[in-house]
Amino acid sequence: MNKATTSHRNESTTLQAEDRWAIGETLSLHGHIFDAGELDRLDEIFTPEIVYDMSAVGIGVFEGIEVVRSAAASMGNNGPIAHHVTNVLISSDEEDVVTAQSKGMMVMHGGTLESVTHLDTLRRHDGEWRISRRIISPIRAQR
Repeated sequence: MNKATTSHRNESTTLQAEDRWAIGETLSLHGHIFDAGELDRLDEIFTPEIVYDMSAVGIGVFEGIEVVRSAAASMGNNGPIAHHVTNVLISSDEEDVVTAQSKGMMVMHGGTLESVTHLDTLRRHDGEWRISRRIISPIRAQR
């Protein structure tokens, strides 16, 4: 059993089914918003103080929703054209804060496929689940 699965099973407290569904919807909505270029809707998925850490893929760390919006807009055609999220594990050891681990696949311009892991912290913000921290790590082939 891998560390992610072990961690998920050992730390998880009881979350209501409605919370799990809402968290999954927030994670899924990320791809729809970014792929449609609807960056004015980032408040539907992120808290205002979002920390978006893409340092492991060489892009940097972005703090605050406006900084994330600006960085995404500046990527233009260099960014992914399609985001997909899968294999979501949700755990929590405090009320109104959860950790979600997931895998992401992105179709890039030119048709290449990239794969990453997401480590997200979500918290309730104005009664809704929003991502407050996202760490993106590349998945590289083992040699």
